[in-house]
Amino acid sequence: MADFKTHVTVAAILSAPLAASTFIMGVANMNEAILYALAGTLGGLLPDIDADDSAAIRLVFRLFGALVAGLAIAFGMDKLLHWQILVLAIVSYLVVRFPVQQIFEKFTVHRGTLHSLLANLMFTALSVPIAYHLFALEAKTAWGIGGFIFLGATIHLTLDELYSIELSGMRIKRSFGTALKLTDWGEPLTSLLLVFGCAVGYWISPSAEAWLTAFTWWPESARLAEWIK
Repeated sequence: MADFKTHVTVAAILSAPLAASTFIMGVANMNEAILYALAGTLGGLLPDIDADDSAAIRLVFRLFGALVAGLAIAFGMDKLLHWQILVLAIVSYLVVRFPVQQIFEKFTVHRGTLHSLLANLMFTALSVPIAYHLFALEAKTAWGIGGFIFLGATIHLTLDELYSIELSGMRIKRSFGTALKLTDWGEPLTSLLLVFGCAVGYWISPSAEAWLTAFTWWPESARLAEWIK
């Protein structure tokens, strides 16, 4: 299995040029391209959030805690006093960072259902409405972020699978096949919950037309002709 540093590095190296290409092709501005690169890198960490001793789960829950704290500040801005808003934000962060994370660690198994392509789809389906509704990004940008989240997470699974093969000794480790899988068929209830998460995420996401627009990145014929000259 690849380590934390390898996952971050490879996800960033592969996501950055693809994100830059969206800017070069004129389908994203510089800020959007940066968001895409960051989303791809973050996606490279997500499959390891089911590992209790992983740096990925600590980083993800810190980011999630910061997001919840920010939402708490926005909620109490016109309703509470300044010191009350500060207390609410701190408590919100600590609740997510510790009890919620501990509960998550207790009910998840490393390389289980969250370490699968189905989980990657759920990460995508949930990241799109978060980007669209909470951060007020355009539908096209939100779906672009979702696409890069899926890309980074799939890079993670592929790396873990490749690390299951020892080329020097031409030996396949016992972990082979546990990383890049559709889902964990031994956990049917959890798999159904992921499917439900995908359905809910898609339902509250922007329209399918916005999804098609987000991934229609091939330039018009006139623009393409300019590039070829």
